[in-house]
Amino acid sequence: MIGKPPARTFGHVAVLMGGWSAEREVSLNSGAAVAAALEGEGYRVTRIDVGRDIAQRLAELKPEACFNALHGKFGEDGCIQGILECLEIPYTHSGVLASALAMHKGRAKVVMRPAGVPVADAVVVSRREALAEHVMTPPYVVKPLTEGSSVGVVIVHDGNAPPPAQIGEGGDLDDQVMVERYVAGRELTCAVIGDFVTDVTDILPAEGLAFYDYQAKYGAGGSRHQIPASLSPNIYQSIRRYTLAAHQALGCRGVSRADFRFDDTLDGTGELVCLEVNTQPGMTVTSLVPELAAHAGWSFGELVRWIIEDASCNR
Repeated sequence: MIGKPPARTFGHVAVLMGGWSAEREVSLNSGAAVAAALEGEGYRVTRIDVGRDIAQRLAELKPEACFNALHGKFGEDGCIQGILECLEIPYTHSGVLASALAMHKGRAKVVMRPAGVPVADAVVVSRREALAEHVMTPPYVVKPLTEGSSVGVVIVHDGNAPPPAQIGEGGDLDDQVMVERYVAGRELTCAVIGDFVTDVTDILPAEGLAFYDYQAKYGAGGSRHQIPASLSPNIYQSIRRYTLAAHQALGCRGVSRADFRFDDTLDGTGELVCLEVNTQPGMTVTSLVPELAAHAGWSFGELVRWIIEDASCNR
């Protein structure tokens, strides 16, 4: 059990959702679920579809706290956090520095590796360079440097063919991408809520999907989740230990979720690596973190109440 959620102290809460990142629709779903749950817990809630006038709107509205349900650029990379710090409005999840570090996949690796968290080798190049030639021996994965929800991820298996044209889609050719060594096997995830480390979820994409991509995350029947994951005790506890170590190394606050790959394939290496840390995990009732919280005995309402009552500045 995580423990009893705190009593309600904030009265008026603004739920920030939407925005203009590639994850806008996911954020709208998270925000709607959070707002409804907070109202069910007795809060007065204002829903805000975030635009570029957000500082002015918040200054006029004067909420007691903000629940940050934004995903992707601006909402998850330290930008909105900086605005909330300037306005002195308590907010949820991680602060400016931790958000920026975790969102930048390359810099997150630099911070996590010395903390003992295993990560896959990677290089950061422009889309143009990644399209021109194989900058790493296949198989490898190409990821936008600062996106989430598996947006724009391409897996390259064939070293005899040119890099696939999909690498150039979704951005300017001079945009940076991360080219990361591909690790076969299972997709696993674990979360931190305050100082509590959850159980581990085994994410099983639907048949025909190559990995836990956008369709698997958000499409109907795209994946199923097994909690607790069926793993040997040493791997299971290693995932929980690395999840907390990554959370602490990056300086995360409130809730974060770490994603892993574990190669238990036939003739596999047995390798376990942390792919990334998500400082703004999805927050619908069926999202991964709410599922893990439910497994620990918390309702969705109790989870969102804990998150908003953990809100503060100087995070």
